[in-house]
Amino acid sequence: MKLDNIMIQLGEFGLYQKYMYSMICWTSLYTGIYALMSVIFLNAPDHRCKIPGLENDTYDIHSAYQQNLVNNYIPPSTDDDTFDYDQCHLYSFDYNNVKFDNSSRPINASLVKCHEWVYSDSVFEETFTSKFNIVCGDKHLTSLVKSLFFAGKLVGAILFGNLSDLLGRKITFCASLMMMFGLTFGMSWSSSYIVYAVIMTGIGASTQGVFPVGFVLGVELVGPSKRKYAGMVIEYFFSIGLMTLAGVSYFARHWYYINIICSAPAVLFILYWWLISESPRWLISRQRYEEANKVLQKAAKVNKVEIEKNLFEKEIENKTSQPTGRVWQLFSTRVMLLRTLVILFNWCIVSMIYYGLSLNAGNLGGNFYLNMFLSGLVEIPANTMVLLLVDRVGRKKVYCLSMILGGLACASTTFPILKGEIENQTIIIVLAMLGKFGATAAFNTIYFYSAELFPTVVRNAGMGASSCAARAGGIVAPYIADSAALIGGMVGKVFPLGLFGVLAILAGLSSLYLPETLNKALPETIEDGKRFGRSADISQKKKEIKENMAHMGHKQSYYENGGFIAEKEMTKL
Repeated sequence: MKLDNIMIQLGEFGLYQKYMYSMICWTSLYTGIYALMSVIFLNAPDHRCKIPGLENDTYDIHSAYQQNLVNNYIPPSTDDDTFDYDQCHLYSFDYNNVKFDNSSRPINASLVKCHEWVYSDSVFEETFTSKFNIVCGDKHLTSLVKSLFFAGKLVGAILFGNLSDLLGRKITFCASLMMMFGLTFGMSWSSSYIVYAVIMTGIGASTQGVFPVGFVLGVELVGPSKRKYAGMVIEYFFSIGLMTLAGVSYFARHWYYINIICSAPAVLFILYWWLISESPRWLISRQRYEEANKVLQKAAKVNKVEIEKNLFEKEIENKTSQPTGRVWQLFSTRVMLLRTLVILFNWCIVSMIYYGLSLNAGNLGGNFYLNMFLSGLVEIPANTMVLLLVDRVGRKKVYCLSMILGGLACASTTFPILKGEIENQTIIIVLAMLGKFGATAAFNTIYFYSAELFPTVVRNAGMGASSCAARAGGIVAPYIADSAALIGGMVGKVFPLGLFGVLAILAGLSSLYLPETLNKALPETIEDGKRFGRSADISQKKKEIKENMAHMGHKQSYYENGGFIAEKEMTKL
């Protein structure tokens, strides 16, 4: 008996599926927290050089004497009018042979780089950056760690994706959970920058075994008509994780305590080994029918329904090897070449913009915690819009408009920033959040849109290449988001959102080249792919499939058919 038919008998989203799926969603919340934890931990509070010889120097001025010393030793900021003091230099002079101007600043004194700093505690009591003084000449190292996190995701996507197919969903998922929990909890005792960088790389890799593999493990138990919704609901929990991080940070305000509070509850994930069952779909693919039967019988008992006792006794599904393709076939013809390049370009850009805007939320000015919270909150309506519109107006329109409108919002921040960043702070934040809305909607849409565009024989190869393109965009994103600090001045302020806006518009316009896939018979061979979108029909076989689907009264996308589920999530995060 076909598994989808069994799932319909079992109850497409019964109590057992809800139980399994809710546990998966809980882990998704944690991947949301860890995805942007570096925004908190690597935040560089306002700082200036420590006054030589003043043991109890603090960033805040507490006396006229301290203010006079600050004026004596610390130059005013010249690069950025948002800071009162130069953050990296102090005056060097002989106190007995120097004259001061009316502002108590030394005349004709030279500037030297400092090696000790004091930090403002108005936003954070301490971050990893302030603890280890990763500022001034070393500030690029914070961007490097963020990029290493995404490099880890690339390695994890390849490693855990293959392990989940080889060893099973459950063992890979649980091992990744333990790896993620151990690394995040142990990060609280990082003794150096190098240790922290290695741990962040490992966390990035582990999230690729938690979210994608866990998602597949849960969704493979859901019936055909519920898969689209299950595929989107988990995204809400990721967004809730972003908001949770903002809330915990607001109350804790110290990187060590934030990490402990966020990581400690994850110890309960140890219980998942006994609470979660292996995916019956994976067991069937490995011809482990007795084990698959036990899982399904357990599900039937929880759902209080009756199914056959020996589901695979009479009929073991005959598995014929499906034709597979290679990555090079994606570039074998002019049509496939251009289409693949457009898809890969869009994957790279949408990933870069989504993560770049998320990382940039702390640089928008105003209330740091509110910006972080809004960056997660805006994803909720974006996910809902995709859920409601993709099957009504089409994948292409939703994706293209999301990218272009989001890009226009980001690019539009240039004008209020140039006119006056402080005076127009609210406008800048609203436009940035509109950009995040568009990026979120586009990111969720491109998963199943691109999967439907690739012919069946090269779909796995195409989605794998897309995942690599997305990871490349993620690796670059931190440097763009941090360019305000790396470049400095007005150019640095305008550059991140301006560049994200231009790239989003270009990507959105390029997607106009791609054909619509809604209610279309999907391509199976390379020849089908060449003709897809250029002909009223691909083949008589496709006509028959479409007619049968219409006769059944159920129009199925590749997403709903379930073939996309595993491929989609193996490229996520």
